[in-house]
Amino acid sequence: MAAITDPLKLTPAMFHILLALSDGARHGLGILREVDESMSDGVRLGPGKLYWSINKLVELGLIREPDERPPPQHDDPRRRYYALTAAGHRALTREAARLERVVEHARAKGILDQRASL
Repeated sequence: MAAITDPLKLTPAMFHILLALSDGARHGLGILREVDESMSDGVRLGPGKLYWSINKLVELGLIREPDERPPPQHDDPRRRYYALTAAGHRALTREAARLERVVEHARAKGILDQRASL
């Protein structure tokens, strides 16, 4: 399993999945909800793109299925949970920093107002 070393290889969907997992493990529907709630307009993940991206992130060693699960009264045994790995956290941090540099560059060119919110 080869880990991503170049943050440019993360697709927008992969970035948003990693971001959704940054505060703890989630199942697929939880990831979808987190992405939908965080994006007013933009990335929309359908089940096909979500699970293709999850499989790729697992293959690349950026996320994993944790051994621990929620208490039975808050769990559905059919759900698969995913959590960031250390490599996933590093890839997320690098990509967020890269995006920040892109936004700073756009502001310097007058594309974005300093007060503009995305």
